Amino acid sequence: MNIVILGSGNAATHFGQQFQKIGQHIVQIYSKTKANADALAFALHCTAIDQLSELDLHADLYLVAVSDQAILPVIEALPKDLTGIVVHCSGATDLSVLTEFKNAGVIYPPQSLSKNKAVDFSAIPFCVEGNTDQNSATLLQLAQTFAPQSIYCNSQQRLAIHLASVMVNNFSNILYQMAYELLEENNLSFDLIKPIILETAEKVQNHIPITVQTGPAIRQDVATMQKHLQFISNKPDLQQIYQLLSQEITKRK
Repeated sequence: MNIVILGSGNAATHFGQQFQKIGQHIVQIYSKTKANADALAFALHCTAIDQLSELDLHADLYLVAVSDQAILPVIEALPKDLTGIVVHCSGATDLSVLTEFKNAGVIYPPQSLSKNKAVDFSAIPFCVEGNTDQNSATLLQLAQTFAPQSIYCNSQQRLAIHLASVMVNNFSNILYQMAYELLEENNLSFDLIKPIILETAEKVQNHIPITVQTGPAIRQDVATMQKHLQFISNKPDLQQIYQLLSQEITKRK
C-alpha cells in the first residue's frame, strides 16, 4: 500500500514505524507544523507537507492519526473524492464521521502510546471497522500483519473498549497518584506498594477481576473501613472516592 499519514504525534509515529516494518510504503507525512512533519518524515524516509493542497491524491490509505479534537477539522479539510481508504485511529470517534468518503474505516489500538517508548504491536488486539465488507476485510488483513490478535468490532463496541481502557489505565493511574501523595505525606516511599500493584495486574491476566478481589470491602470489614475514612477525614474528595469504590466492591460480594 501507498500510505499517507496525517499527524506527527505518538500514534502517527508508531503506526508509521509499524507500516514501514511490514513493507508498506509511506508516501507523505502531514502536519500543520512543518517542523513536526519534517522530523517524522525524515525518520520514515518520505515527504513532509504542511498544506493539504499538497496531498497525494492517489494513495491507497490515508491514516488520520491526530487527537480526537482534531479529527473533524482534518477530515473536513480533506478532498472528498479520494479513492483510497480514509481511516482514523480513535476509540471514541464513530465511523460515521467519515460518511462523505467512498472508502472509510477505523484502526484503533487500545493502548497508551508514547513516542519514546517502544510498543509491541503484536500483543495488542487492534479494533478494526470498515464502511463496507471489503474495506473491513482489507483493514483487518493489514492490521493482522503486525497485530495478529486484531478483531473486527463496530463503533459501539469500540467505544466500550475505549471506556474500559480509560477505566483500567487513566483511572487506575490517578489512584496511584493519590496513593503516592498519601504515602509522601506520611514520609513513606511509593516503592513500598509497587509489589502489590504488580501482583494485582498479574492476577487479572488469568482471572475475572472480582474473583480475586481482596480487601476490607469484600470482607465487609466495617471497622477497618471506618478507620480508613477517619484517617483521610481532611480529604473529602478521597473519602468520597473510597466510599463509592467500596460500595461497588460490596455489592458484588
